Amino acid sequence: LPGRVAILDIDFHHGNGTQELFWRDPRVLFISIHGDPREFYPYFSGFASERGDGNGSWSTINLPLPRGCDAQEYLRVLEDEVITELKAFGPDVIVLSAGLDTFVRDPIGAFTLDTADFRRLGERIGAFGKPVVAIQEGGYCTDALGANVVALLHGLRSGLAR
Repeated sequence: LPGRVAILDIDFHHGNGTQELFWRDPRVLFISIHGDPREFYPYFSGFASERGDGNGSWSTINLPLPRGCDAQEYLRVLEDEVITELKAFGPDVIVLSAGLDTFVRDPIGAFTLDTADFRRLGERIGAFGKPVVAIQEGGYCTDALGANVVALLHGLRSGLAR
């Protein structure tokens, strides 16, 4: 790995595969903001109590949110918890698992973010000031997906310019 890597998963569903890959790796901080696994897939992982193991203890952070989570709460969690953890970890690069199924009209998500919210989300991540590799994952409201991706990318670029 090229130093310390933070993976920020913003897909509506928990990144259980990514969590498993880096469960014991202290060089990788995995943070996932997702729907509460007591109600949403994958049901068996993504609980706040899951924090890594061995040398990777405390390098996994799960932030499950309730059905209907709006942008105000989502961005509060990003600012108060995610950015705080990123600062403490000090990554050299951020990998953004950019699931856009948190969109209000997404057929398999249950959050209420709109297109403008994805720009604000990108701005906050970009403003952290580290290189970001964005990998598009979920997003199933196909008539809005392109606009949501563009908004997120414009936000990332705008945040870096600050």
